[in-house]
Amino acid sequence: ADALQFDFASLSQHGEKLRVIGNLPYNISTPLMFHLFEQRHKNSLGDAPLINDMTFMLQLEVCERLAAPPNSDHYGRLSIMAQYHADIEFLFHVGPEAFDPPPKVDSGIVRLTPYTTPPVDVGDHALFTLMVARAFNMRRKTLRNGLKGMVDDAGFAAAGIDPVRRPETLSLAEFATLSRQAKAT
Repeated sequence: ADALQFDFASLSQHGEKLRVIGNLPYNISTPLMFHLFEQRHKNSLGDAPLINDMTFMLQLEVCERLAAPPNSDHYGRLSIMAQYHADIEFLFHVGPEAFDPPPKVDSGIVRLTPYTTPPVDVGDHALFTLMVARAFNMRRKTLRNGLKGMVDDAGFAAAGIDPVRRPETLSLAEFATLSRQAKAT
């Protein structure tokens, strides 16, 4: 089965929480994590989280992107969305020498534990997701230009965010505040 299309809730009998473990290739790691974030509450018992935790071996760069803070080179859409959905714990580094043949990249083991309740109120989740994607699709543009049509100057003012900032400077909490001021386009 294609993991990007798979209904992980079908693995849960009587609402048991899942533990998802894998060694993810670079080209599927980010799309699969986004799919799992969307699956996390598809439990037969209602709003209880479907996934207890996810432990992955990933390319080290992806591990760094997951936990990156604002204003860092690795901070982006994946950082915001992962930190919105889960507590992220980098467990350990796995060097190329651990494999035969050794790859040209380093790896890391990371654990993501989905939140029962997100750490911030984003208002409309779908709008938040779209806003973050749009902001980082135009990473070098100012927020005013990247979010044109979604957030006007009054929305930026109400959120207390300078519209000439760039997306990589906003924290998760600031994106949440801005999301509550956004409107669908």
